[in-house]
Amino acid sequence: MAGTNPYITAQEYEKPKLPYQITIIHEGEPHIFTVDPKDLPYERSGLIGSILDICEGHDIPLEHTCGGVLACSTCHVIVREGLETCNEANDEELDQLEEAPGITVKSRLGCQCVPNGTKPVVVEIPNWNRNAVKETPH
Repeated sequence: MAGTNPYITAQEYEKPKLPYQITIIHEGEPHIFTVDPKDLPYERSGLIGSILDICEGHDIPLEHTCGGVLACSTCHVIVREGLETCNEANDEELDQLEEAPGITVKSRLGCQCVPNGTKPVVVEIPNWNRNAVKETPH
């Protein structure tokens, strides 16, 4: 990770073992990639293999004000397909997620959501979840 949050317990999770397909829907446009576990981490943001890590590694903007250390809710995403392949949200993530606008039962924080690679995954970055004043990506 790019950093750690000293106020939370490190989360245990299963990293993907086999390549899998992920679709990231950003501003209505689908971006389809194959995630190969040997290429992880991409950018060292969030948990290794997290949605945030994948977005950063493929130049898809996903706001993450806290740097991916589970201290905000700006990396809110909606896992449209394949949620069952992702690690379970812990209490700290659920607490932060409550601050995100427009949460659904399929909402997760991109910095904490790690697909295990057993099925394709489709993730939507909500349109309201972007920093319109940011001039350059993280």
